Amino acid sequence: MFAIDSQSRCPVYEQLVAQFEKFILTGILSPGDQIPSVRSLSMDLSVNPNTIQKAYTELDHRGIIYSSPGRGCFISPAAKERMAEYKLGDLEKVRNLAYDMRLAGIDKRLVLNAIEQAYEEEGGSR
Repeated sequence: MFAIDSQSRCPVYEQLVAQFEKFILTGILSPGDQIPSVRSLSMDLSVNPNTIQKAYTELDHRGIIYSSPGRGCFISPAAKERMAEYKLGDLEKVRNLAYDMRLAGIDKRLVLNAIEQAYEEEGGSR
């Protein structure tokens, strides 16, 4: 289910966080689902357990997962809402990118079409 791109410039823990988010948003993981233990995911992916723990700590910090002592980690009931709140911070990046595209002479309609296509995609690459 999880896959690590060892050639990516993106740190492994960030790749894991992004995959958890994608799995939750696409319904592969649902609120209340238990996630793999640090040890088992570490063994499955051949990744240092500290790296897995760093990803889990970030997910917990964002309110996407929660830990139940002696039972493991689970997807938070409010995971999707917390991700939406967190992603709102990226709107400034979108605005800056649109500004850069305007400066480069890219037609506004092309940018808006790209955004509309992203919103219309079902099960796309994102």
